[in-house]
Amino acid sequence: MPKNLSFIEFLLQIADNALIMGHRLSEWTGHGPVLEQDIAITNIALDHIGQARALYQYAAQKINELPLAERQQLFASSVLQNKTTDYTEDDLAYLRDAWDYRNLLLVEIPNGNWADTIARSFFYDHYTYALFDFIQKKFEDEQLKAIAEKSLKEVTYHKRWSSEWVIRLGDGTAESHRKMQEAINEVWPFSGEIFILSPCEQDIFVPLKNFDVLQARNNWDTEITAILEEAGLSHPDIQAWMQSGGKEGRHTEHLGYLLSELQFMQRAYPGMEW
Repeated sequence: MPKNLSFIEFLLQIADNALIMGHRLSEWTGHGPVLEQDIAITNIALDHIGQARALYQYAAQKINELPLAERQQLFASSVLQNKTTDYTEDDLAYLRDAWDYRNLLLVEIPNGNWADTIARSFFYDHYTYALFDFIQKKFEDEQLKAIAEKSLKEVTYHKRWSSEWVIRLGDGTAESHRKMQEAINEVWPFSGEIFILSPCEQDIFVPLKNFDVLQARNNWDTEITAILEEAGLSHPDIQAWMQSGGKEGRHTEHLGYLLSELQFMQRAYPGMEW
């Protein structure tokens, strides 16, 4: 894959994660267990959507630098294939079909109960913190580094928030402990895809010095394990079979339903802006 296309796909991959995660968390607005946490999770959702917007803007800028014929071949969506004007952040968020999305399966699974949502955020937040930290330290692209720097401040809070909830539920009542353990076990099979490198990640990460995907996985798991132990929770089977495919555009049925809701206004009333 040409270097510029790998970089564009990498931007979209991170942006898709942030957008879908933000949308999922926004579904809790007005339904949180207490008012304080209702506000907290809504603000976290807004953080993710803000990250997605910055990344989509940059991806659109890079896409618009390509020749028109090459640009029109990037996505399977017929709307984008026939587009002759510059792409925008809205196009990338609202006019791509499910198979054009490259997000982790982890972020598209339904919210479930509060513990299920916390488990998903727990795994995802520890990953995004490490990712943005790595981008800020190792990447040469100044615009992406700036996005990572801003996002890292937000993700630092996200990671602390979800970790504290894992401890709070795991070390709480017998019922909260049971639900948190069940949630960790159920969400765990979706966490392995984080460390399965997509073609664009291989093109970008492998040439970088001091990058080792196995070490990155071990570092992530060390952090996860420490929180689980503090919460009195059992670590899921490290050898368990893992779900994958989201990074290559193979998604669960849940993404289709999510996008039908997310994209409805833009497709019903073309040209609307964020």
